[in-house]
Amino acid sequence: MTEHEVATFTAMDHSTQEQWSHIATETMAHQPRVAETVLTMLKGLEAITDGFAVNQLVHSLQTATRAEEAGADEEVIVASLCHDLGKAISVANHPKIASEILRPYVRAEVSTMIAVHQDFQGKHYYEFLGMDPNLRQNHVGKDYYALAEQFADDWDQTSFDPNYPTESLEHFEPMVRRVFAQPRSL
Repeated sequence: MTEHEVATFTAMDHSTQEQWSHIATETMAHQPRVAETVLTMLKGLEAITDGFAVNQLVHSLQTATRAEEAGADEEVIVASLCHDLGKAISVANHPKIASEILRPYVRAEVSTMIAVHQDFQGKHYYEFLGMDPNLRQNHVGKDYYALAEQFADDWDQTSFDPNYPTESLEHFEPMVRRVFAQPRSL
């Protein structure tokens, strides 16, 4: 198949090795669209405030800024930036949505940090909602515990300050492009 040809099968069980090789090549050639889509989704968080002092984009930028200032590695910084991406779809299960977006591109400890961040963050406010503020205890002894605790306590729950000196999205764009450039796993 040439570069501009498309597979002609109408059901996967009628496909060929050549067609799937072409599809895989095309998919990898278009991988940069993942980072661009993530950046567009992040920009969309600007429209979500839900009663907080800052919108969700500013909150995400502050969280990533704090992670960077603390010396976190690039995967953790980008995950911190993307941790609330799921709120564009569903606040109730936003950690799992964001974690699944990140999972192929970051190490397991980092995607799990995002998946469980509500359990850790609940320490700071769940009692006000009649919920168990000690859900992080379900994660004691896990390899991601210390990172999730640092994320929730030091970066995420402290990032609702309209006056905090926050890095711009443009500052983080090169990191987003590098992290989402190539999946680590499927």
